[in-house]
Amino acid sequence: QQLSSKLRSACDEESVRGKSAFFDSINATAAQLRVSRHGSTPQIDTEHSRRKVSLNTYEWGDLVDDADKVRMLIDPTSVYSRNAAAAMNRSIDDTIITAMNSDVSTGVSGGSTTSLPSSQKTATSDQSDGLTVAKLRSAKYILDNNDIDASVKRYLLCGPKQIQDLLAVTEVTSSDYAVVKALATGTVDSFLGFNFIMSTRLNKDSTYTTDRLVFAFTEDAIKLAIGKDVTAKVSERADKSYSTQVYYAMDIGAVRMQEKAVVQIPCNE
Repeated sequence: QQLSSKLRSACDEESVRGKSAFFDSINATAAQLRVSRHGSTPQIDTEHSRRKVSLNTYEWGDLVDDADKVRMLIDPTSVYSRNAAAAMNRSIDDTIITAMNSDVSTGVSGGSTTSLPSSQKTATSDQSDGLTVAKLRSAKYILDNNDIDASVKRYLLCGPKQIQDLLAVTEVTSSDYAVVKALATGTVDSFLGFNFIMSTRLNKDSTYTTDRLVFAFTEDAIKLAIGKDVTAKVSERADKSYSTQVYYAMDIGAVRMQEKAVVQIPCNE
């Protein structure tokens, strides 16, 4: 099973308090040309946008009987703890993936919603092919055309099938195939400026269920809000015949901070 979070380090993380929080971002501005000496200082009104994120509590708990410990001849508490930590980390990835494509609560009080526009999708759903180099180039073009700073790290989140697709379609072009083959074997982790993250947690299109939704995004595109980081408690339960309880919990949420830094890539499976 997947033990660690694959996406937490690829997002902008911030600690918050309460069950919801607001994050502000500013839009681009333009410098004003000075046309006379000793003129008035220009007043550039910077436009702000606000986004709301709601935090959810995730829990995991299980009991380990003393009798089980005797039969197994080892203390399974550490094994249970690893299992719990893995469940927490997968929930973190699921929260981040959901934020990439879901509607965002915007406005001063979070009363409005903003969707990922069609201009941020390389193609419509109901695809006949999987992940191709052409789709990767299209995603790169969308980010470049949006003036996304090239110094900001870019990621490509896909599944194992998409890596297999790339290997199949690039066999005829040896230069691309060599890079993709190295990507598949783990020798390299980047292609066309994207750092690849492979995950089995990606969802399929709700309408065209043969399409897996793959995402290209930048490291500042998604904000991961941590209300309470993963906490663990291993204690004895007097009300459960003094069995050992392993308990994990966390409060997290995620929100897409800018649409122009996220690209959806439908891929047929």
